[in-house]
Parts: sequence; C-alpha cells; structure tokens
Amino acid sequence: METPKKEPSLQAPALQCSLIVETLHPNAATIKNSVTHKKAKLLLGRNEFRDMIILVESPKHSLQYRVRGELQLHKRFMKEGKATVCLREANINLMISNAPPNQLLVFLRMLASKKAVMGTENGTEGVNARTRLLSSLPKSFEEISPLTFKEYSSLRGNRDQLPLKEKNSNVPGDSPVSSKRKRDIKDSTPVKPKVSRFLNPVTLTAEQKCVLQAVQGGHNVFFTGSAGTGKSFLLRRIIGALPPDATFVTASTGVAACQIGGTTLHAFAGIGSGQAPLQQCFQLASRKVVAQQWKRCRHLIVDEISMVDGGFFKKLEAVGRMIRGNEKPFGGIQLIFCGDFLQLPPVTRHGEKRIFCFQTSAWDSSITLTLELTDVKRQDDPEFIDILQEVRRGRCPDKIVERLRETEKNCVERDGIKATRLCTHREDVEHINRQHLDKLPGVAQVFKSLDSDPSLAKTLDSQTPVTSSLELKIGTQVMLTKNMDVARGLVNGARGVITGFKNGGEGYPMVRFLCGQTTEIKYDKWTVRVPGGISLTRRQLPLKLAWAFSIHKSQGMTLDCAEMSLSRVFEAGQAYVALSRARNLQGLRILDFDPSCVRAHPDVLKFYQSLRKYHCSEQQSIENYRI
Repeated sequence: METPKKEPSLQAPALQCSLIVETLHPNAATIKNSVTHKKAKLLLGRNEFRDMIILVESPKHSLQYRVRGELQLHKRFMKEGKATVCLREANINLMISNAPPNQLLVFLRMLASKKAVMGTENGTEGVNARTRLLSSLPKSFEEISPLTFKEYSSLRGNRDQLPLKEKNSNVPGDSPVSSKRKRDIKDSTPVKPKVSRFLNPVTLTAEQKCVLQAVQGGHNVFFTGSAGTGKSFLLRRIIGALPPDATFVTASTGVAACQIGGTTLHAFAGIGSGQAPLQQCFQLASRKVVAQQWKRCRHLIVDEISMVDGGFFKKLEAVGRMIRGNEKPFGGIQLIFCGDFLQLPPVTRHGEKRIFCFQTSAWDSSITLTLELTDVKRQDDPEFIDILQEVRRGRCPDKIVERLRETEKNCVERDGIKATRLCTHREDVEHINRQHLDKLPGVAQVFKSLDSDPSLAKTLDSQTPVTSSLELKIGTQVMLTKNMDVARGLVNGARGVITGFKNGGEGYPMVRFLCGQTTEIKYDKWTVRVPGGISLTRRQLPLKLAWAFSIHKSQGMTLDCAEMSLSRVFEAGQAYVALSRARNLQGLRILDFDPSCVRAHPDVLKFYQSLRKYHCSEQQSIENYRI
C-alpha cells in the first residue's frame, strides 16, 4: 500500500530577539509608554477563545497581545534582524531587533498568513466581550498550528491578502516561444499548483544539517569540502540563523566578503597587515571603535579561510584574548570557518615561507569540530566529478590527461554566446576584454556606478564584483555577478550577450542568457562594510565583461561555458579552481593541457589525510549533532 504524501506545512519558530514594546495613546500619535526587553522570546499561539496571540517571554515578564483588527508589518530592515509589528486596535508597537533573519522571515509570514486565514475562514476575529466576561474557561495558551499548503493556497485566490505576493507565472522577458508553450500547457491540461518555496524551501543535505546543528550547539566549527558542495549556500543559512548584533561576517578577500554581506577579516581585526609586533597589533585593536567590535562579537564567521595567512591568524587569536580579557581561544568568541585549503592558498611575497592557518597552535586550540561536505551539487556528471576529485588532490593519471585534452575539440559557443577565457593573471583579463570590446562596431554605452562616497570608488572597485564604469555594446559578452532569479537560471556566473538597449538604444541593456532567458538588466545594489562601522553602497549593473575572467575572482561562480589555458598556472590548486567552475565536460574547453599544471600543496594534503585518518571519531561527533 502506498503511503500518502504528507501535506507541506510550516511551524512558527520561537523567535529569540531584543524587543521594545511601545504603548501608544488612543489617537496613536504619541507614545504613552515604552519598555525594553534585551532578551525576549516571541511565540505565536491561541488562547482559550481561539484568538491568535503573540506571547512575549522575558526574564522578568510574560505578556500576551491579542492579534485583532488592523495588523501592519514593517519589514524594510528584515535582513538585519529588525522589524515592527503594529497592533493598531490595541495601540501597541512591537519593535523587534537582533533576531536571526531567517527565523524572523518565517515568524512574520506565519503571523500575516494566519491572520489572513483567520479572517477568511471564520468571518470574525473572536468572540464578543460579554461572552469573554461570563466565560468560565480556564486561561490557556497553545502554540499555533502549522501553516498548511491548503491554507496558503486559499490566500492565493485573493492576492490582496497574501503576506508576500507571488510572482506571475508569465515572467516579463520570456521569449514568445516559452510564453506560448506555457499557454498551450495551461489550455490543454490542468496544472497542479507548485508548492510555495515559503512552505517548501530548498532543504539542507544531511551533511549541511550537521554543520548547522553544530554551530547552533555553540561549537567552534571548520567546515570544508570540494568546489560545488554548497559551502556558500550553507554559510548564508548559518548567517541567517544567528543574531545579527553579535555576529560578525567576514572573509579573507573583499569580493568574497561582499558576496555574503560582510567585511574583510582585516577590517574587522583592525591590526592592519598583522606584520607589526604583537604589542603594536594590540594597540591598534585597542582603538575605541575596533575594541567595541571585538567585545560585542559573540560569533565570528570567516569565509575563504584558506587564503588567511597563518602568521596573521596566530596574532589575531592572541589579540582577541587580550582585547576581551579572556584566556579562552579568541577571547571566548564562537568561530565558524569555511573554505577549502586545496583551492587558493594565502598570498605570500617572493621567497617568504607559506604558513597555513591549520599549521598554527592557535588553530589547534580554537577549532573543536571539523566537518567535510562531500555531496557535489554544481556538477551532475559522475565522470567529471571523479576527474575533479583527482585533480583536487594533485593527481592527474594518463586517463584523465587524455580526457581533458579531448575537450580542446569541444564547441562550447551557442546562440552567439562565447566561452569565457579563464586567465591566471589579471593583466591578461583586461587586455582580452578591451581588445574584443574595441572590435565590436558602434558606440559604447557607458554605465556609471552610483556610489555613496565617490571618493572611495577604488575601495568599492576592490571589494565589489562590479566596476565604477562599465562600457557595453551590442554583441558584448557579459556575465551576471549576482543571483537575480535562481529558478530561471539567472545566477551568479550566468553567461549572456547584449542584444540591444531599451528606449531607442539609450536605456538599460537587454541580455540573452545561455539558459534561454532574455531580460532587461537594471541597476542593483552592493553594500560594503569598512573600518569604523561605516557602510558604503554601490549601485551598478550586475554585469562584467566576460570574454575573459581571472581564476582568482571566479571562486564561488558556476560558469555555463568556459575556456582556459593553464600553461601559466603558478599556484597549487589554481588549475582545480579553474576546472571546477564548469558544470560539465561539454561546457569546457582546455587549450594545450599539460598535467604539470595540476598541483596540490603537500602540507595541505597531509592535513586532509589526517582528517580522514580520524574519520571514525569525527563521524561519531557528527552523529551527535545529526538532525
């Protein structure tokens, strides 16, 4: 007998946050009273009369607020863990801050959806005052039932009641063929409605759940894995599960930091390059603004940890203890490190000995749990995955050499979209892109960035994936530098070509992408945090010229079609980074492949071998945190 499928549903989380409760005068124009709860827990539930209730629990109080009448949600700063719930009939404002962003999103959507369902199903919002007064029911509170797909579907029929409106199925920019196909399907067969991503979000793998659970359990975690195993995706989920006010998100490079909405590790640390003696580094970090960051930090996230120099890391750990006056590693801060040491290593000067973070005593004392992701998501070709795993470890047997050399015959161009040439050196990238752009006929359209501080344009150039000035012509090969619409294939690294410009050739560019979508590209926004707690913003088209791209800046990207010559590879792991950008062998062309370019640092290989040597004991640790 076939087991019936369970209907998708979502349970409201217990929201940990800081809370200010404002009581307004009856005219709602002025504040009558304001109470701050630094540590509060919000729960959605129902009382004995089946009214929807927001329960506020704090160390000193337990308060209930009935959700009735007009409900307003202010969600502009939700990504920063802030929102306001306005209960107009009760003249109450609940001002939420320092809430884990992911939990806050679910809490607010549950609140709005259940409020709307309550109105549509019951036609009323509770019993009258006389019944309440005469009732002998004991006071009670029970957590609200999960929001089901049936309830959510009932709201879709009336879009005015939807907490967050769904997109229309006919997306602007669809080609005539795809639009016609959608109409034909709609007319010929009944289409089962898709489960909302709100009720059925992209789920974590078992390995990823282990990492998240370990982080939530307070462990100092280093999680690693080969390219395409979802490290960046998992890192964003971890960031969304931690309180923003006490969580500092950093990365070893400016572009990597920008991709996750953080700052560079050097900017957070405030000790410059870390080349100075320890006492001088301590003095630099003792400056008021920097010291406040160190003392406020409870969770430190570092992406691309493999590119952090070991000497800098060791001083960083010592400074953390000194600034915070705590002899625990890093002064008691929880550490969440992400990266792959078999990819790009720390940058060193000529003749200088390279030291990885894991080779320091600070690493041994700090990291309590190391977890490795093995489930590859970027590539779905088993043969290509096996090749990449061998190359990652610095191995390139004859069979792989032969297979990679065969790709030189691949024709990876399609629909006027040419392969991106991955280069080892930045000057080669600039020369190739400039040369091809100049060859195109016509006058270039120039798109200038809108920066919050134009005098710091060079800082924004180095820490965002877009430039202050972008020249485009019809026929220009371009690449998306930001996820626009994952479901449509418009992701970071998606390849396309400029087909025209709106408004008679003077407006935004129209781009035809390899995924089949043709869409207008408008300005997007990047935020960069710099020392002193200042945030810089840049608005620019999320596009880069894509005839050529540097291997270094391609980390984290997935390229639809790539071409490369690896003869000038100068770093261990560089060839692997380049090869692993491709989705499959069919979208890859390698020119003049030589197996000598495939190298892995021997110290890193020993490190990963030691991890696998103790795999059994680590596996036991994983099981303890398995969801």
